[in-house]
Amino acid sequence: MRELHLLTREGHLNADALRKLKQVNHLMGLMRPAVEDVKARHPESAVFVDAGSGNAYLGFVLYELFLKDAAGGTLLSVEGRPELTERAKGRAERLGFSRMSFQTAHIDQAAYPERIHLLMALHACDTATDDALIAAIRHGADHVAVVPCCQAEVAAQLKEQRAAGKGSMGLLYAHPWHRREFGSHLTNVVRALTLEAFGYQVTVTELTGWEHSLKNELILGRRVHRDNRRARVQLERLLAETGVNPKLTRELGVKPAASGATELPAEPVAEAPVEEAPVPSEG
Repeated sequence: MRELHLLTREGHLNADALRKLKQVNHLMGLMRPAVEDVKARHPESAVFVDAGSGNAYLGFVLYELFLKDAAGGTLLSVEGRPELTERAKGRAERLGFSRMSFQTAHIDQAAYPERIHLLMALHACDTATDDALIAAIRHGADHVAVVPCCQAEVAAQLKEQRAAGKGSMGLLYAHPWHRREFGSHLTNVVRALTLEAFGYQVTVTELTGWEHSLKNELILGRRVHRDNRRARVQLERLLAETGVNPKLTRELGVKPAASGATELPAEPVAEAPVEEAPVPSEG
């Protein structure tokens, strides 16, 4: 904690550090079943990725709790700001965290391992969360954990829909404040449904109380199918009805449903975690 500057020189926690620590610790608790599942099935080859890692607090805490004394497993932190990457590298060396690696790259331009077992992203802004989800899906991640932040893309698309006079639904986001909030909610609904469409069992929950962060929605995904046709159809319909098509769905080749949509397919039967994942088209 001293190395991460979460403690003052006197060994105390200030308010900001306490807020960060509470968020990271709570997220670790919620992610523990996923981490332990990965370690149990891949004890020496587990691959964890922290996308948009910033100061890498999340990665360092995960390594300390789950990887430091483990037989194997690696953790890759991806961050676009070189000064943060270099700082994190130095910390890892001083702490002896030899199986942590760091890459300076934006999330959508990083060179990822061929196979990822768990990908996490804490407060990756706007479409950066989409980039993290795209990387997870394309690399067959068994588990995904993202806490989205600053969702702006869909709000801009809703503004265009409102200007075009697309029905009474536009009243839900006629005012800028409502548009931002509705856009944020719709963005995360699309993200959860996209994960389901690509075979994930999804849980959406609160990360911490509102007093610690206004952006505290946690999306957890565990891959149990190769795909989910029912969720795919629902997603395509939602895109058509709302008139939005964010980066996540565009990059994965998901398009709004055409008129006269077909009947919903049956719910798939849950399976064990899928070991090999198809690579979705870049569309």
